Amino acid sequence: MNFFARLQGVFFTPQLTLKAISEKPIWLDALIILLIVSALFTYITTPYSSKDQAEILKNSIKLQERMGEERFKQRIEQLENPSKSLVFLSSFLLSPITFLIGFLISSLIILVIGRFSSTEGNFVQVFSAYLYVNFIDKILGNALRLILILSRKSVMQTTTSLALLFPRLETTSFSFIVLSQIDFFQLWLFGILGYGLSHIFKIDIKKALFISYSFWLLKSLFNIALFSLSMKLIG
Repeated sequence: MNFFARLQGVFFTPQLTLKAISEKPIWLDALIILLIVSALFTYITTPYSSKDQAEILKNSIKLQERMGEERFKQRIEQLENPSKSLVFLSSFLLSPITFLIGFLISSLIILVIGRFSSTEGNFVQVFSAYLYVNFIDKILGNALRLILILSRKSVMQTTTSLALLFPRLETTSFSFIVLSQIDFFQLWLFGILGYGLSHIFKIDIKKALFISYSFWLLKSLFNIALFSLSMKLIG
């Protein structure tokens, strides 16, 4: 099964495709595509996300007091008018490194959770399956998000999650962040991952889905905690 067959198979024949990937894990081509796509997405959306951050910081009196008025104004200016060289560096160097680390850590955690149910499978199998199912979120999901971001000129006001059903919620509210974790593409991704984990760990699909969505829950709780901490720091 070549790369393009695996790519379309993730969307149209996920069970057979994930079975093939688990039997013959190939990850380099998937990783390269994901890092390139993520870097391009970051590069295009950074000007909008920077302006979103500037709007949030402008209302932070405590942060202004901690930083001092001069430094605070400089930071706002940097966010409202980001340097093209810094945006390029961040998008095509720091962003791929961050995503790579995220993929590696995520795969390791999934493997650890899987060890409670099975001694079968290895890291490379989990890593390969996890990369391929991320095409759902990083390619299809980000394509839709990019259209919304470009139309709304904002990253924070754009979501493909359950928060979409509550348009009056403030994007910095705790409720919005909780609902934003229930992302439709993420739910699809981890549902498909269950097929791969079932073959990798040689367990039934119910146990595999439990492992997959357990990781999704842990990841969501981590994101919520990280948001809560950042809001406290901003004040």
